[in-house]
Amino acid sequence: MADKILKKLYIKVWRQKNANTKGKFETYEIENISQGSSFLEMMDIMNESLVAKGIEPVAFDHDCREGICGMCSLYINGRAHGPDTEITTCQLHMRRFEDGETITIEPWRVGAFPVIKDLIVDRRSYDKILHAGGYINVNTLGNLPDANNILIPYEDYEEAMDAAACIGCGACAASCKNSSAMLFVAAKVSHLAKLPQGQVERENRAKAMVAKMDELGFGNCTNTGACEAECPKSISIAHIARLNREFLSAKIKD
Repeated sequence: MADKILKKLYIKVWRQKNANTKGKFETYEIENISQGSSFLEMMDIMNESLVAKGIEPVAFDHDCREGICGMCSLYINGRAHGPDTEITTCQLHMRRFEDGETITIEPWRVGAFPVIKDLIVDRRSYDKILHAGGYINVNTLGNLPDANNILIPYEDYEEAMDAAACIGCGACAASCKNSSAMLFVAAKVSHLAKLPQGQVERENRAKAMVAKMDELGFGNCTNTGACEAECPKSISIAHIARLNREFLSAKIKD
């Protein structure tokens, strides 16, 4: 059966030249969008129509369009990544919208993610948090055992891989009323805390990453659960409990 055609949509999108200028919403009308189209394909079609009218296209971030990289992060109709759950924006399809609907599109509203242009924000603060402690040291001199020869309990492996599913898209901070990055930091700390390779830096990792998170201006966690609800990879807030334990343990040892 052929996909339904949305004859008319109103796209209310945030336009902002850069972080130092004021932005505003602009509304554009587009026609004949297939419900089988992805949300980003709709954005491409909208930009093509804007260029044809002599209007500067809307800047938005994307790369893999396979739900892997997290770059396509947008706030759509008041929700991170849009009305579906457990997906990124690039996996959202126009069948979730109705003919004649107004779709409101915004960038992440997080102080630590300043707007670069329109819908693109600078998420390098997450990279800085990772640089502070989200790594392992490995001695590459001499004979090393194969990775698959290091035995790991199944439960630890499952938890580590669940945490490693985090793609760092920023939906957790964007959904949090405090703009907290705790779920992101917790996923990275929890992932390495459950693996033998992550034990060398374990005592300093949580302290360093939490300190960097605070330095960059992210807020505190108040356990509302919005981060977990909007995470496209369903990272559990249970990892935040482990982060707290890792942090307190390291502080006590100090």
